[in-house]
Amino acid sequence: MNITINDRECNANTGDRLLDVARSNHSHIGYFCGGNALCQTCYVKVLEGAELLSPMTHAEKAMLSDTLVREGTRMACQATIEKPGRITLLTTVEEAKRMTLATPGELPAYMGKMGREAAVKFTDTIAFQAKRDSEGYQVGLWQLLNDVIAGIGDAIGLVIDAVQSVFVTGTETPAAKCTSNGKAPAVEPSKARSCATAETSKVSPEVLLLHEEREVPCN
Repeated sequence: MNITINDRECNANTGDRLLDVARSNHSHIGYFCGGNALCQTCYVKVLEGAELLSPMTHAEKAMLSDTLVREGTRMACQATIEKPGRITLLTTVEEAKRMTLATPGELPAYMGKMGREAAVKFTDTIAFQAKRDSEGYQVGLWQLLNDVIAGIGDAIGLVIDAVQSVFVTGTETPAAKCTSNGKAPAVEPSKARSCATAETSKVSPEVLLLHEEREVPCN
């Protein structure tokens, strides 16, 4: 089955963690702690298909505020795909990046909001981390180090891809429109970035570059 992460089609199977799907398909997602429910960088907003995912875990209940839950936020290291169907996600890391590129004036308010929501759950988060072993979240030091190193390696890979894209195109924010054959012809920079799908959905410059470089179908 396919799920959409940050406007990009990703291969997935039932039983897969959202974090692993994003990583294996090179989608922009945070995973500083290597997917061990220690940090708060792998948040994703479920835009479609929430009912196809596993129920919220103890970690999510401890770390996600009521506001974030109402907005459809899940921890990608905790949520797994339980049923086949259409799932659409936007990672908070990607959301912040797009805001930085498109409407940087909104970024301080966004960061303030995320900080407040984290503060609301600070006590619950600390309590969860203190008793994580009894909650079934044991993680050994070597496993943690290996997971963190693997996560950092994947993050570096994304950075390298982004840098290479800049040098290949000669511009940091190219504009293009995907055609039905998956190739992205050059268009005027003043044009809005979009992907020619049935719904004409907006996509990020990185996605368009990936379409062009790897000749993958549009979303």
